[in-house]
Amino acid sequence: MNHLKVVLSGGLWFVGVPIGTARDITLRALDVLASADVLVAEDTRSLRKLMDIHGVPLNGRRIEALHEHSKEAVVARLVERAGAGESVAYASEAGMPLIADPGFELARAARSAGVAVTCAPGPSAVLTALVVGGLPTDAFHFAGFLPAAKSGRKAALADLSGTKATLVMYESPKRLGAMLRDAADVLGEDRPATVCRELTKKFEETRHGTLGALAQHYASANVKGEVVVLIGRGAQVAVNEKDIESALESALRDMSVKDAAAFVAETFNVPRRKVYQQALSLARD
Repeated sequence: MNHLKVVLSGGLWFVGVPIGTARDITLRALDVLASADVLVAEDTRSLRKLMDIHGVPLNGRRIEALHEHSKEAVVARLVERAGAGESVAYASEAGMPLIADPGFELARAARSAGVAVTCAPGPSAVLTALVVGGLPTDAFHFAGFLPAAKSGRKAALADLSGTKATLVMYESPKRLGAMLRDAADVLGEDRPATVCRELTKKFEETRHGTLGALAQHYASANVKGEVVVLIGRGAQVAVNEKDIESALESALRDMSVKDAAAFVAETFNVPRRKVYQQALSLARD
């Protein structure tokens, strides 16, 4: 298979690669891999295998490694080459570079040096999970990997508890059961959630349920592969009118009607217009 050999401008090119099925790569990504002066990868073997599958030759190039244990000198050398006019293409092990990926340090160093940064986008486990996960997608918060230690994980979940969006996070298959148990304890047993495993691969699995039910299922399950967990936003708590009135009376002692209404509306997550009318009535009285 022949791929278009294009002339790439000098600078840093981030290349999105498949999260599973090799054919999910874009034609533009293949063109960049075929044409770049310098190839860099989080996992050199994975990129070499992907290029072989699609018939992209190395043509004498060597794939250089850049991972979380790479020294600053490696980043500096790559940025220097990109700044000198060479096209440097970086690919993560899977998915989009920089998303829970060591490529971030390379991107930051390049921008600091005034080197152009371009992206040939591709698949993302975050977005794929949102599409198949069955939870609201109008707003979402990507939390990456939670801390491995139980105390740190619970603290992180507590910080996320008030987020008014679907939570998306990656998790190790070995820690999935413990993570779901902690999430159920912190966020509530009845909170809706979805576990997506091995997205786009042969044994893809999507399991829906409450945090409590999923925690019980995965407590003893033998989980393998890449995992994305989605957690729905918390249910809207019914607001007592007397609580709003009491909060407004207190706020009006130190604030204008407008500011008091805005403060109380945000506190109780209720429409500002209704609270403003109530604040006006209380101010007149």
